Amino acid sequence: MNERRKGSKMNLNNIKYNIITVFLMLIGLSVKSQEKPEKLKKESDKYIYEAQEALSENDFASAEASYRKAIAKDPSNTSAKYNMGNLYYGKEKSETAEDRLKEAAKIAATKEEKHRIFHNLGNSYMQQKNYQEAVDAFKEALRNDPTDDETRYNLALAKKMLEKEKQNSKDKNKDQNQDNKDNKDKKDQQDQKDQNKDGKGGDDQNQDQKPNDEGKNEKDKKEGDQNEDKQKDKGDEKKQDQGKGDEEKQQKPKPVQGQLSPQQIKSLLEAMNNEEKKVQDKINAEKAKGVKVKSEKDW
Repeated sequence: MNERRKGSKMNLNNIKYNIITVFLMLIGLSVKSQEKPEKLKKESDKYIYEAQEALSENDFASAEASYRKAIAKDPSNTSAKYNMGNLYYGKEKSETAEDRLKEAAKIAATKEEKHRIFHNLGNSYMQQKNYQEAVDAFKEALRNDPTDDETRYNLALAKKMLEKEKQNSKDKNKDQNQDNKDNKDKKDQQDQKDQNKDGKGGDDQNQDQKPNDEGKNEKDKKEGDQNEDKQKDKGDEKKQDQGKGDEEKQQKPKPVQGQLSPQQIKSLLEAMNNEEKKVQDKINAEKAKGVKVKSEKDW
């Protein structure tokens, strides 16, 4: 019995020792884990400093390499991703800038950081003419800092450009629909012409396929029409001759009341000429005798 108690006491001491050992190990790991992030951030910030020095000398390649080292050393370094996004934005590599700024936004801890990140993210969207995303980014920036007038101005500009884009799209669709309608109308008109042409051809074909007896009736009818035309022509000739006679009668001048007709004037002139001739002959005869002739009065 005594031996059993002794063994139990020794086992209890071993368990206590193991617990204490594990506890001390956890404390040591905790201290080391706290020291490591600070060390990594310090090294990461060092690379950020090197990148800024390279940018001051317009060395884009070196600055990009230093930012990549900073991010690799400490992926939670918001400044490294934010500055690298701005680097690409300045070089008009807006899609790459967008990716880096989105990464920075995910790990941003303060409202100030979020405001700056979303403001520049909106600018990168504007550079891509992606106005809807720009509006959303600027709104998010204002949520984190409503006092920034520059962000508010950029938001108004993004909204204006978005509205203009929608209007242009609407006008373009309207013009496209009008073009489609015009093309459809032209096609319908052409189809109608073709259909009319085909229908006319069918009538001619049906006309050519008339039975023989119908053709005979058409011939008889044609001869009857010709005889009727001949009779009509004879009647017209007769009327024309009669009309000529009437016209000649109408053309003869009728004597006007109180005036002499041409025939009467001719007869009167002939009578006057005869009387004048008689008087002249008488005068000539008297001259030949040498005797004066007395004119007798009528009373």
